[in-house]
Amino acid sequence: MSFLAIDIGNTRLKWALYASPQPGAALLAHGAVFLENIDQLAEREWQALPAPHSILGCNVAGDAIRRRVEEQVDELWEIEPRWVVSSLQAGGITNGYDHPGRLGADRFVALIGARWHVLARGPARPALVVMVGTAVTVDALDQNGHFLGGLILPGHGIMLRALEGGTAGLRVPTGEVREFPTNTSDALTSGGTYAITGAIERMHRHLSQRCGPHCPHAPVTLMTGGAGWKVAPALDLPHELVESLIFDGILSLQSHRLAL
Repeated sequence: MSFLAIDIGNTRLKWALYASPQPGAALLAHGAVFLENIDQLAEREWQALPAPHSILGCNVAGDAIRRRVEEQVDELWEIEPRWVVSSLQAGGITNGYDHPGRLGADRFVALIGARWHVLARGPARPALVVMVGTAVTVDALDQNGHFLGGLILPGHGIMLRALEGGTAGLRVPTGEVREFPTNTSDALTSGGTYAITGAIERMHRHLSQRCGPHCPHAPVTLMTGGAGWKVAPALDLPHELVESLIFDGILSLQSHRLAL
């Protein structure tokens, strides 16, 4: 019952092959490729993999990218992948977005993964789910698994390119995060980092105030995404980096579907 999980982001495709479609299953193989290289998956990264019994993917890169991945899967295994579509309820969460279907599939799956992590560790508690990549999302989940809402803001790269495009003389090397930057490189890096951590800390306060009177447990903050390691050291909140959060959500969603 091997299971292939696929996470297509704005920059890279990440994949993981598991022994079974359930959270905590043994990881058999994994990898990542930039989107411009996905047409070579069947000849390279996936060529030696055993055929999975099922495939579930999360895609935020558009239909053209999805079709290119489906072609690779069909070439190798003649399997039709299924793709996550955000809905009102799934995987133990209730989606509070004004239009549930418009919530990004990656955010939806990460919330499901976060809910699984919370319940696997003990009593239900609120969770702040942070993804740091090309864009940054900061989403709030209450102790009952209700998605309350969240923030979207630009990642480091987008912030820097916006400044470079709108001002003169800011094409400088990446700097360090400093409390009091004294050069332009450090000022840019520190500004971007503090913009992101400030948004996280603000949303954490909102979630604590919202759930505080009704929940004895403080919100847990779970962070994921390719650039999470850059932001984590500057975050003045207890938090945990969970690289597999998207895959954990896909596994949890698949296991819920099989249980129905």
